Amino acid sequence: MKLYIKYMVSIRCKMMVKSELEKLGLRYGVVELGDVEVLGSITAEQRSQLKSALLRSGLELMDDQRAMLIEKIKNVIVEMVHYADDPPKTNFSDYLSVKLDYDYTYLANIFSEVTGTTIEKFIIAHKIERVKELLLYDELNLSEISYKLNYSSVAHLSNQFKKVTGLTPTYFKQLKRKRRITLDNV
Repeated sequence: MKLYIKYMVSIRCKMMVKSELEKLGLRYGVVELGDVEVLGSITAEQRSQLKSALLRSGLELMDDQRAMLIEKIKNVIVEMVHYADDPPKTNFSDYLSVKLDYDYTYLANIFSEVTGTTIEKFIIAHKIERVKELLLYDELNLSEISYKLNYSSVAHLSNQFKKVTGLTPTYFKQLKRKRRITLDNV
């Protein structure tokens, strides 16, 4: 049985969910960002207890199909931008369609309708947060960051960065004190 969990955006969240499942005596298979494969059945009482435990940790067990799909879209994007060694070299629209097995137009329409923003803007926001993170780590130069995040050029990355943050990447790097936005607040 699959359970869908909202706001599950980090490895730490996965660890917390595993811990709560173990406390309830629930066996699980795969725990991914946003969903958990529970082995066997889950009683209404266990589901209620899990829901309460997750809420205390800032996570939410989901029931609504549309909300689950939106969360899946967000999790695929977060995983793709923040955790993949190399983002896919295909269009993000094709990648999302294949990964979620839905037509991209349908995904884009439902995402915009529910969140009030486009998938493209959501991806850009996450890519810029990833750029900030990589700039602060100071391990890669702007060309390497541009290549790593699949930008067509350093100029494209710089223009998009300035449009979103109001700063150039170089100036941002000099500021270093500017705090990053947590992933679940992007």
